[in-house]
Amino acid sequence: MRETVSRFLLLLIVTLVVVPLDQATKLYISSHFRLYESVTVLENFFHISYLRNKGAAFGLLADSAFRIPFFITVAVLAAAGILVYMYQISNRQRLLQAGLSLIFAGALGNLIDRVLYGEVIDFLDFHWYEHHWPAFNVADSAITVGVGLMLIDLFLEERKKKGNEKTEKE
Repeated sequence: MRETVSRFLLLLIVTLVVVPLDQATKLYISSHFRLYESVTVLENFFHISYLRNKGAAFGLLADSAFRIPFFITVAVLAAAGILVYMYQISNRQRLLQAGLSLIFAGALGNLIDRVLYGEVIDFLDFHWYEHHWPAFNVADSAITVGVGLMLIDLFLEERKKKGNEKTEKE
């Protein structure tokens, strides 16, 4: 029981940090920038650019009539799945817990945008001269780092299993 509480406490803390930070940065950008306005931070590398994304990553499904219900449904199902999975995983899998918590918080941050505006506010614009990576936000960053932590956990768990198999064979 105590292990389960600590997992959900981590999820709560991460959510209480990421979601307000995400929403505050989006509120700042939308109230201090005009849509499509861009400010250079590092020449030919990083701008703060106020954009709105109706679609998913890379603008996927941006023009689809069912995009809003689809994205809201996916976010709610993902959040529910994460809650169930958090209950089932081992307490020693801290990277996985942190990763799932970041994904949960990021999904919630972008869900709030979709419910309020029908689209997501993006503003972090990295590029190399004219080659741009799609703009993103704090929630997207949390999701990306969360997936990275999950992949690291998966790699470490696989190595551990292979190490245990070798030990058992010897």
